Amino acid sequence: MSAPAPPIHSVAAQTVAAKLGLKLGRPNLEVFASTLLELASADESIVVVTSDSRGSGKLVPFAKALPKQIVEVGIAEQNLVGIAAGLASVGKKVFAVSPACFLTARSFEQIKNDVAYSANPVALVGISAGVSYGALGSTHHSLHDLAALRAVNNISLVVPADNFEASEAVRCAAKFSAPVYLRFGKAPLYDLPEHKFEFGCSRLVRPGNDAAFIATGETVIHALLAAQLLEETDGLKCRVVSVPTVKPLDIDAVRDAASVCGAVVTVEEHMVHGGLGEACASTIIQGNGYKGRFKIVGIPDEYTVPGSQADIFHHYGISMIGLAETVRGLLKR
Repeated sequence: MSAPAPPIHSVAAQTVAAKLGLKLGRPNLEVFASTLLELASADESIVVVTSDSRGSGKLVPFAKALPKQIVEVGIAEQNLVGIAAGLASVGKKVFAVSPACFLTARSFEQIKNDVAYSANPVALVGISAGVSYGALGSTHHSLHDLAALRAVNNISLVVPADNFEASEAVRCAAKFSAPVYLRFGKAPLYDLPEHKFEFGCSRLVRPGNDAAFIATGETVIHALLAAQLLEETDGLKCRVVSVPTVKPLDIDAVRDAASVCGAVVTVEEHMVHGGLGEACASTIIQGNGYKGRFKIVGIPDEYTVPGSQADIFHHYGISMIGLAETVRGLLKR
């Protein structure tokens, strides 16, 4: 089986990425698995629980190297979360790995009660998130997970944008004393400029005060390419902020962008309802309000069109060209 392609839609976008000196790295899932194996090799209290996901979660090497530190429950996501919570309650550091669409929907009650309410420090790992499953369609797309889990107290939500954020997120989760949800897609990602990672903090990828892109996960690269394109074609200086922790949100970074930029565009591989965009909108309005233009770019309130991740991104304007046009439209109003 061939590796999934990066969700870059055009030769023009690839050209801009080359101008910026961006290098294509590994899929975040591979980085997750290799980082976890490194940590678990030195700490036998780290345990993986999977629901028939060791292959798709890139955990086959982990299972071969540390067979006593992995538990396979089969396709039984509710059991997965309950067992993970039980292991965490007796001192194990548990990473519960399952496709994001099933982990957060089928197991929502167990996440809410057994993990969050009971304060068991489980790292819930949603793999193949967003529209990573492409043509498998809406039944396999995870476009609700951030909205659902944002409503649950006592759980952090992390969506890495590149390999650096992915590796650091896993390392932090292994030390974390509270529940956390890690969301990973399947595609290889471009490596962004490195920056210190910590829960609750955003990452300034590109400075600028004309407009701001506030993005999370695999959409950050498209925001960065759009910012570069807008500078070349329109002379606009657009800020790009990567938000690896959707909850807790970096409130200061969001309000700072709104205070100086004429337009704010949030970008996410998620339904426009209940995700990063609405979190940012609420944060801005509950601050000093906002006199500029604001737009949430994500998947609208419909079942997604069929196609690859790249096709779906392109269709909904989650692309260099689409995001550039969004900013131009907002600033012309």
